[in-house]
Amino acid sequence: MPALMATPPALPLSHARRAQSRSAATPAGLSLPAAIVVLVLVATSLRPGIVSMGPVLGQLRGEFHLSNAQASLLTAIPTLLMGLLAIPTPWLSRRFGRRRVVLSALVVLSLATLLRAAAASPGWLFVSTAGVGAGIAIAGALMAGFVKAHHPGRAALLMGVYAASLGLGSTVTAALTGPVAALSGGWRAATAIWAVPGLVAIATWLHASRSEDAQPRPERARPDPANRHPARLLRGWLVALYFAANNFLFFGLLAWLVPMSQSFGASAAQAGWMLAGFTTVFMLANPMPALWRTGPDRRWQIAGFAGAFLLGIGWLIAAPHAQGWLPIALLALGIGGSFSLGMTLPLDNAADADHANSWTSFVLAVGYGLGALGPLTLGLVSDRTHSFVPALWILAAAGVLKLVLAPFLYREQRRSSAQGAQHLREARSVACRRHPDLC
Repeated sequence: MPALMATPPALPLSHARRAQSRSAATPAGLSLPAAIVVLVLVATSLRPGIVSMGPVLGQLRGEFHLSNAQASLLTAIPTLLMGLLAIPTPWLSRRFGRRRVVLSALVVLSLATLLRAAAASPGWLFVSTAGVGAGIAIAGALMAGFVKAHHPGRAALLMGVYAASLGLGSTVTAALTGPVAALSGGWRAATAIWAVPGLVAIATWLHASRSEDAQPRPERARPDPANRHPARLLRGWLVALYFAANNFLFFGLLAWLVPMSQSFGASAAQAGWMLAGFTTVFMLANPMPALWRTGPDRRWQIAGFAGAFLLGIGWLIAAPHAQGWLPIALLALGIGGSFSLGMTLPLDNAADADHANSWTSFVLAVGYGLGALGPLTLGLVSDRTHSFVPALWILAAAGVLKLVLAPFLYREQRRSSAQGAQHLREARSVACRRHPDLC
């Protein structure tokens, strides 16, 4: 009888062991180096379709007779779609699987890039640009879930790598599009070549997805009532607004830095190198938040990078016609570090891969949706005022908003998860005391 009475307490131990085995099996079969390779090659294909428009914007305006506001749509449309399509992307991932959805998005991106280079009318130019935006939007929205599923403990590192790779793609595109356009005699070849990174990303994703599919799927846990959708949380809206302000700055400068620099006295070649320098520093700044460790509280980092941007924009406002490399570098430093933080904050508040997709899709929807107003706003203001100086003040206002939000962007303390882990440890301790032979 005593032996029979002692049997039930062994159950918590088995539950604890099953929980541990499920936790260990949660990351898919990709090693950390393999996951980094996938992130780098996919991410480098997600910005050329947008960045390549800046260096050839003058040619496009001349050939299709576009105003500044119309030309800004070539950057604003993809950015807006990156916000709108982030909303249904988690559902698409659950319905069809992340592997198929990302693969389809990369195929659409590559085809649309090629079709845009063959555009014969403004309508076709904008439609194909929408295809570029759709591919970028869907693939990009699922990368955070990929990170959370494979290496959740390395979120800051991997999102820094992802953001730096976006910057790498932007930098190479900004540096090469202008010279290729000059050598080829037009913008078409200079924009068509950026379908190649998409093809590389497709091959990489196909190989990686085989490893992921070969791994047994973990049991799907019941939704935790504590894992509320970010749209129902004030912190969710604040994180999204922070990301939106940063995207407003990034895409606004991406579209108009070259024309702005030329209006302030730079030559076409100098303005092109200004853009390349901007994207280079942006890329180098992306991993800085992961290297500058401040613990789980990222508010000092958020304030520091916002301050760097404000220093740079203040410099330009004070002396727009004497702009040099240092203020441009400060702008890129502030935006680049903030971008990585904006991509990491949703993962700080997410409990698992599915919850990360919900957080990321919401933040991207608001962040890119409002961020699309950057190129459009700067284009409209420059059309109305015939000057880019008012645009600098608008950029400064967005930078101030990021600084104001910094104190409120602390990491959520997931008490329910901590309590659950404590209960498991207590159950294991009790079971081990009663059945030391099983431990």
